[in-house]
Amino acid sequence: MFFESFKITGAGIGQIIILGGVGFFLVKRDILKKEALHFLSRLVIEVTLSAMIFCQLMSNFSFSAYVNWWVFPILSAAVTSAGLLIGLIFSVFIKELQKKLQFLSLITFQNSAFIPIVLVAALLPKESADKMMVYLFLFLLGFNAAILSFGVYLLTFTKAKKFEINSLFNPPVIATIASLVFVYFGLPRFVPEFVFRPLKMIGDCTVPLSMFIVSANLAEIKLRHIDKAAMFFTVLAKLVILPLLGVLLVVKFKIDCLIGLLIVMQLAVPSATLLSVIMTHHKREDFLISQGVFFTHIASIITVPLFLSLYFALVGWPGCVR
Repeated sequence: MFFESFKITGAGIGQIIILGGVGFFLVKRDILKKEALHFLSRLVIEVTLSAMIFCQLMSNFSFSAYVNWWVFPILSAAVTSAGLLIGLIFSVFIKELQKKLQFLSLITFQNSAFIPIVLVAALLPKESADKMMVYLFLFLLGFNAAILSFGVYLLTFTKAKKFEINSLFNPPVIATIASLVFVYFGLPRFVPEFVFRPLKMIGDCTVPLSMFIVSANLAEIKLRHIDKAAMFFTVLAKLVILPLLGVLLVVKFKIDCLIGLLIVMQLAVPSATLLSVIMTHHKREDFLISQGVFFTHIASIITVPLFLSLYFALVGWPGCVR
C-alpha cells in the first residue's frame, strides 16, 4: 500500500508540476504579463471556481442520501482550526508581521480539492469513491468559506483593517449555497444539458488556471532569496506534525473509515495553491506564499503517501481501498 500510495500521489503532484511548468514558461517568455495575471486571478475566484462548485454539488449531492451533510463543513472548520493552532505555535520562529501572516496561511489552508480528488479516484472502489467525492464537496463548503474570507483577511491584513462579515459571501460560497438550494427543491433535473455542460466546462478550467497563476509567482523567485528557516518550519508543521496528529486522533477515536481517510488526507496535503491566486488578486507582496506552495508540493511527494500508508496500516480496513 505504501508504494501504491507513493505512485498515485506522485502522479497527482506530477500533474500539478507539469501545469506549473507551462505557466512558468509563459511568464519567462513574457507571454503571460502581469496585467493578464491579475485578470486570470479574478476570473478564477469569481467565475471558474464558482462554476466548478455549483456543477459538482448539482451532480452528486442529495439531502436524502446524506442526512448528516452538515457535519462536513464543521469538520472542515475543525481541520482549519487545527492548522491555525499549529501555525500559531510555529509562528514564533517567524519575525516580520507580513511573513508571519503568510506563514499562518500556508499552515492553515491546504490543497483541499485537486490532490484529494486524484487520490480518491485512484485508491477507492467506485461505490466508496462516489460517496467520498460527496464528502469532499461538502467539506469544501466550509473550506471555501474560510479561505475566501479569513484567508483573504490574513493575507491582506493591515492594522487599520477590520474583518468584514460580508467577505463570507463571496462568489464560491454563494455558488455553494445556491446549489444546495437547487438540490433541496429538486431543481437540478430542470436545468437543461445545454446550460449545465458549458458551466461544467468553465469549472474544469479552475485547476490549470490556478496553476498558471502559482507558477507565474514562482517565476519571480530567486533561490538566493528563499527563506530557508520559514520553509523548514512550513514543511515540518504542514506535512509532518498535522498529518501525524490526524492519524493518531482518527485511530484513537475509531472514526469511520472513509471519514477518517478524508481527515488524514486533508491534514496531509500541501498548502493551498489558491493562496497565490488571492495574493495576485489583491496585489500583495509575496514574501512566503509561492515558496511555501512550491516546497510543500515537492515535499508532499514523499510525506503524503507515507502518512496514508501509516493510516491504512493502523486502521487495517481493506474494504476502504482497492
